[in-house]
Amino acid sequence: MEVTRLTKKRIAEYLLQGKRFDGRTAQEFRDITITLGASNMAEGSATVKLGKTEVIAGVKMNVGTPYPNEEESGTMSVGMELLPLSSNRYEAGPPKFDATEIGRLIDRGLRDSGMIDFKKLCIKVGEKVWMINIDIYSINDDGNLLDAAGIAAIAALRSAKMPKYDETTGRVQFGEWTDNALPLDLSVMPINVTFHKIGDKFLVDPSAIEEDSSDSRMAIGLSEYQGKVMINSIQKSESAEMSINEVEQVLDMAEEAFKNLKIKVEKALKEKK
Repeated sequence: MEVTRLTKKRIAEYLLQGKRFDGRTAQEFRDITITLGASNMAEGSATVKLGKTEVIAGVKMNVGTPYPNEEESGTMSVGMELLPLSSNRYEAGPPKFDATEIGRLIDRGLRDSGMIDFKKLCIKVGEKVWMINIDIYSINDDGNLLDAAGIAAIAALRSAKMPKYDETTGRVQFGEWTDNALPLDLSVMPINVTFHKIGDKFLVDPSAIEEDSSDSRMAIGLSEYQGKVMINSIQKSESAEMSINEVEQVLDMAEEAFKNLKIKVEKALKEKK
């Protein structure tokens, strides 16, 4: 969506004063609401609202063959679909680049964080493993779908139960679940924090109009291990360049932003509205 030069200029001027149109500071996230059990057919599901941005995520489990180079490990795939009902910028049809990019960034952050113990998803080495499929859909896009989708994936995984599996027939009993949760390390919470540069300033959790005014973007997947914040993934996008000093500035801000967002996510998960 195109924004006028005047609007972009005003957003940049506000940021220089430490302000934003909605009253937040540059490093402040919108309120988060998490609702678990959004689907009665998924192994785990969650709806996440980040301000007016809303997404839904579901986890489905199936049994398949492992990758040749990881015969003792289960697999995971993450898919994102940008629905036309969520924004007039999206069209029906096969996933476009934006949707594919979000899915891959979330996949990378989850996979490299160590949150999921993939070896415990092995049924028979080299033959059968559990496959985790995470599907995420946009319901309303008012900016920062990436971070909202990442939170939804975490919430859906944490709420998921293993389905029943008949070893005799080798089939999953869809719609029937055990009391066993997925093999997750709950002390690890991989969260994506996306920084946008507008003018000379960086901000997190942009609204749609701020996102469309962005000159450059850096998405960072982070998690905490033994009290230390770890970077699991990082990707720069948009056309404007970033200097080495600016990259270092973003990395310096990332730890605090991660900790602030983690507190919000943990509080929302406890409330389970």
